[in-house]
Amino acid sequence: MSPATPETPGRVHVILPAFNEEESLPNLLKRFATLNQEHPELNLVIRVIDDGSSDRTAEVAALPVAGLEVIVEQHPKNMGLGQAMLTGVQKTVAAAKGNDMIVAMDADDTHDVNLIPRMAGQLADGASISIASRFVEGGCDDTAPPFRRLLSRGASVVFRTVFPLEGIKDFTSGYRMYRADLLKEAVRHWGERLIEEDGFACMVELLLKLRHWEPEMREVPMLLRYDRKLSASKLKLFRTLRQYLVLAVRNSVTPAPRNNMAHVLAS
Repeated sequence: MSPATPETPGRVHVILPAFNEEESLPNLLKRFATLNQEHPELNLVIRVIDDGSSDRTAEVAALPVAGLEVIVEQHPKNMGLGQAMLTGVQKTVAAAKGNDMIVAMDADDTHDVNLIPRMAGQLADGASISIASRFVEGGCDDTAPPFRRLLSRGASVVFRTVFPLEGIKDFTSGYRMYRADLLKEAVRHWGERLIEEDGFACMVELLLKLRHWEPEMREVPMLLRYDRKLSASKLKLFRTLRQYLVLAVRNSVTPAPRNNMAHVLAS
């Protein structure tokens, strides 16, 4: 497949699935406001998906932040990360133009927003997906709990073995940037089935489904800032491990979509 042609980048849309993140969101949104001021070419718009939080997540997200456009979507009850991601992708794809960029990242302030200009540069240079990676030179997740680090590394080894994607080491990273036209095509093909996992495995599921369009993927090193996390962890270790294993088996036997997207990514 021919590589995507470099083009003038469009707007950057950020999806923040959030469940009980009232403490973390103010700091994170301030970081976005500063980034937007320093890089006005990004023209950021932030979409917070409040997944039925029991705290003031939605209220905090709706508070004005100077120089930043924030949109709040709410689930009436907690439906899980997968459904929050699906809502975010569907809403964002509907609002985005084809040359826009869509970022998905955690709302707990553990991801460095300052990676976004570099990721946008990779997409402008022809990539279709940029992944913030803990497992490339310069990346690090030393501040995360040992069990979480072990799970991420183990899952990446499994998925890299079963689904070798050129240049990709971090399959489970929740921090990625996508070309909007790639996600638009995926939404058209799968609809509500684009994301079916309800936990952390949804990020791997999305990557595995997108691979059928043979997108060029690149990674940027990420220093995970788990030391900034103010909210309780939502990761359920054994449930997530089971989901990863089932996902690997299911996707290894799932046929590729009939309509290949090569013409979209090469246009």
